[in-house]
Amino acid sequence: MPLLDVNRSVLLVVDLQGKLMEMVYRNNSLKTVSIRLLKLADLFNVPVLLTEQYPRGLGRTHPEVLEVFESLKAPTKTLDKTAFGCGGDPQFLPMLNSMRPGLEPKDLQVVVCGIEAHICVTQTVLALRHWGYPVHLCWDAVSARGEEYYRNALRRMEQAGAVLTNHESVGFEWARDKNHACFKPMSNLFKDALPL
Repeated sequence: MPLLDVNRSVLLVVDLQGKLMEMVYRNNSLKTVSIRLLKLADLFNVPVLLTEQYPRGLGRTHPEVLEVFESLKAPTKTLDKTAFGCGGDPQFLPMLNSMRPGLEPKDLQVVVCGIEAHICVTQTVLALRHWGYPVHLCWDAVSARGEEYYRNALRRMEQAGAVLTNHESVGFEWARDKNHACFKPMSNLFKDALPL
């Protein structure tokens, strides 16, 4: 699969909600990396689609993540859903496609982060792959309530054709060159060590 193209990418943030975020494997790192991805999308003006699974029951997006999302200058949309996989909501595909109008599914690159890896993320990724969308799954911004669920879900999504990547690779692929105007602010974003 080709490298990410900044003009063909959308960042999809799946269900990073308060109650669940506190319960998942490596939750501090997940929060930090997800916030970095949002900031990267903003730097490179990549549209962001954020979903919430039944927020009335599970709570809204984690407050620190939501604060960054709401401050973005890049185009954003939100989807409140009850289907576990985003593809089960009839609004999802029209919303996703509207973020990069004119691109065919095969040309729209979906960068995915979120929880839980083995439920909402897997169902979303498998649907996207079924419909022909290239999926770049950030393993460092995905988690679940248990390492085994997380690792086996990654394996299943990779077998379905998702590319496993990480937030730094995403940023460097969007930049492509050290002379890119966003390179220095991106480097500053990466300089602090990640929490465990």
